[in-house]
Amino acid sequence: MHTPDSASSRTWFITGASRGLGRAFALAALERGDQVAAAARTIARRDFDDRYGDRLLALPLDVTDRDTVFAAVNAAVEHFGRLDIVVNNAGTMSSGMVEEFTEAEARAQLEVNLFGAMWVCQAVLPHLRAQSSGHIVQVSSIAALGGFPSTGMYSASKFALEGMSEALAAEAAPFGIKLSIVQPGGYWTNLYTSMTTTAALAEYGPLRAELEKHWAEGSIDSEPRLAADALLKLVDSEDPPLRLLLGSMVYDLAFDICQRRMETWAAWEQVSRAAEHAVPAPEIAS
Repeated sequence: MHTPDSASSRTWFITGASRGLGRAFALAALERGDQVAAAARTIARRDFDDRYGDRLLALPLDVTDRDTVFAAVNAAVEHFGRLDIVVNNAGTMSSGMVEEFTEAEARAQLEVNLFGAMWVCQAVLPHLRAQSSGHIVQVSSIAALGGFPSTGMYSASKFALEGMSEALAAEAAPFGIKLSIVQPGGYWTNLYTSMTTTAALAEYGPLRAELEKHWAEGSIDSEPRLAADALLKLVDSEDPPLRLLLGSMVYDLAFDICQRRMETWAAWEQVSRAAEHAVPAPEIAS
């Protein structure tokens, strides 16, 4: 078991740590003197600077394999003695219209983004409960704010992640465990270059052309290190929020979407209220 160099240092378990946001999170933690179990499908110590020594544990991990997830978490606890911060960052993106998805493609999207995070949470919770502390961070997406053309299944996976995480936050709180959902905007990662796409249906050609025109206008994304800086502030907080938006674009979009929803609910208030009238439970025929 590795003994921390400082009483104030903490131990992280980060999935998807080989690149993008996950790698930025791992480096930020290591640079401040913390210990990191860096997990990813393909990862090795040589992917990081040698100066981190035993403070870095590289763990090859497929988060869709529940047994392997439990084994990796146990290995991290055996190596470091405890876990303090767990970051569910591993994720994939599948692009395509909802009608275009095969069953296998739809399930694959949920396997990583929802079930992968769920298996990690199930694996770490016994350890966090035993120490009466810990902070789970779920890396969600701007896609969890609303569904957009061609990202329907990706949004579905992130909506599901957030629904599960809200319930888990309430379930874990009595044991002294915190949970936060991080909703990032655009960052220069490999998410878009590594995404899979469905076989296109001709009927969606006009919509796809419109989307491509919009994307051709370009976007200005941010360095992952900025997200890592925000994450450090989040885990350092004595009272971290359930949700944290990362970036001005996602911040403004969140308010816009919520405002439009509230306006729609208000416009249909009478219909909504008329659909409820409490009555005694019906008798069940014998």
